[in-house]
Amino acid sequence: MAAVLTAAVVGLVVSILGTRAAIWALVRRGYGQPIRDELSTSHQTKRGTPTMGGMVIILAALAGYAVAHLTRASEPSVSALLVLGLMVGLGLVGFLDDYIKIFKQRSLGLRSRAKMTGQVVVALGFALLAIRFEDDQSLTPASQAVSFLRDTPIVLPVVLFVVWALLIISGTSNAVNLTDGLDGLATGASAMVFGAYTLIGIWQFNQNCQTAPGPACYEVRDPLDLAVVAAALVGACIGFLWWNAHPARIIMGDTGALALGGAMAGLAITTRTELLLIILGGLFAIVTLSVVLQVGYFKLTGGRRLFRMTPLHHHFELKGWSEVTIVIRFWIIAGSCVAMGLGIFYAQWVAVT
Repeated sequence: MAAVLTAAVVGLVVSILGTRAAIWALVRRGYGQPIRDELSTSHQTKRGTPTMGGMVIILAALAGYAVAHLTRASEPSVSALLVLGLMVGLGLVGFLDDYIKIFKQRSLGLRSRAKMTGQVVVALGFALLAIRFEDDQSLTPASQAVSFLRDTPIVLPVVLFVVWALLIISGTSNAVNLTDGLDGLATGASAMVFGAYTLIGIWQFNQNCQTAPGPACYEVRDPLDLAVVAAALVGACIGFLWWNAHPARIIMGDTGALALGGAMAGLAITTRTELLLIILGGLFAIVTLSVVLQVGYFKLTGGRRLFRMTPLHHHFELKGWSEVTIVIRFWIIAGSCVAMGLGIFYAQWVAVT
């Protein structure tokens, strides 16, 4: 368990110090965030705030995981490396998007088709590799079964599993990206979700079928190492939040949002809690749903709007709520969703035992 704590502490320290250095470097190079013209005047004051801060989150999480393994002289697991690879791959897609925004000084970066293609390529590689590399117990990092709190009897053929994984990964990464619209909002909510996956990984390790066989054990590969990954991400997010809280001195950009969303999806798939992610990441689901409802209502009514503006946090901005108020209340929602998800996860284990 010391590795979990080490990963979190190292991720936190590297993120706090690294973000400060990144702010200085990005300001010096003039890598500032373009702002959409239709956003409120309070957002226009953020024009030029350093962006691409997600690079620090990624590097801090990698450092936390690496140091945790160096201190206990153990080899990284395939499951953890796949999740980290997914995070880095989607972070690179986001980096290209952010760089184009800065270079062309516009709020739109990669074209939607190019951005989606990049996400699909990275997710496809993860999905195909995740059902390979069997261990001594014939367990692969991911299972072809659809999972909620553990694998269900619904087993998908390879093609359908790949499609299922693509939906989870693209949906989660885009959901975090949509939520990243106010100072600290997505960063704080992400830290809560990764905290939940740290606890889930530790619990699955203690109740693993290989070491504690029984009716309630978990058929999950490398659960403790996945907890180390999640803990490193918790530390990285909290360290970044120190500088990203209102008024933000740096923005994570698509680099961070896509990477964090990919890491969440990867953890959900490898811990066999795919559908539980909808509850744990309830805030992200609600924000995404607001966009879907807005677009659908707009098309069905010939131009009428359900919300003043989406994603949902901008609706409350236009209603006169302060940015800090929105962020704190949305954090309350995020924390409640995480608590509910963990409660359901534990209740199921109690019911089985």
